[in-house]
Amino acid sequence: MNDLSRRRVLGAAGGLAGATALGLLDLTPAAAAVPGATAGPVPKPTNWRGTRSANGWKILDAAAAHPIEGSGRSVQLAEGDAATLLLHVARRFHYEIDELRVGDVTGHSTTRRIRLPHESNYLSGTAISIRRDAYPLGVGGGLYPHEQVVVRDILAELDGVVAWGGDLATPHESHFELALGPTHPKVRNVARKLREWRDTPGEGAGTIDAFAPERLATVASFRARGAS
Repeated sequence: MNDLSRRRVLGAAGGLAGATALGLLDLTPAAAAVPGATAGPVPKPTNWRGTRSANGWKILDAAAAHPIEGSGRSVQLAEGDAATLLLHVARRFHYEIDELRVGDVTGHSTTRRIRLPHESNYLSGTAISIRRDAYPLGVGGGLYPHEQVVVRDILAELDGVVAWGGDLATPHESHFELALGPTHPKVRNVARKLREWRDTPGEGAGTIDAFAPERLATVASFRARGAS
């Protein structure tokens, strides 16, 4: 955990209380138990056929490596808006949850053997996996409460353009994907906002406090709309 993450965890008690009051977290004893509750059997792999992934993006034969600013790591992703959106997720994980290490983040894949449709999105370079060995398919409860707050804040900030595998019927908590197709206006608009932040000092990843009351309220409103 980096210094920024430590500071935020130490100061998060009030934020967690606020998140619980807003219904963002369930801190009953069962939910607060040590992470790693198995959710059930994982389907056997099958071959994904077709020219597009489950989210509607074109499958790529190759994808360029993009640096994750501030981390010294990189990940292969589709160019343009897709990379802008998913790199923002990775940067916020690095700054607010834990620093990224070698091999922590994977993106584009050419392997068509998948277990569930969402895994096809790696074929189009429109999904990333952060610590896939730590948060494997079929296992829920891998993130601690303060980490859940950050993830929920990211999803709300991106206005439903990015979805988290922890919300799938068969959880996959390492997985983040573009939830909308390439022509959806939200994809373009949210990516443009992120690029503006990137070019503006004091904005974007590394400057955000997910535990601020106004951000917790925004997340609660986002989830109430059913956009998570």
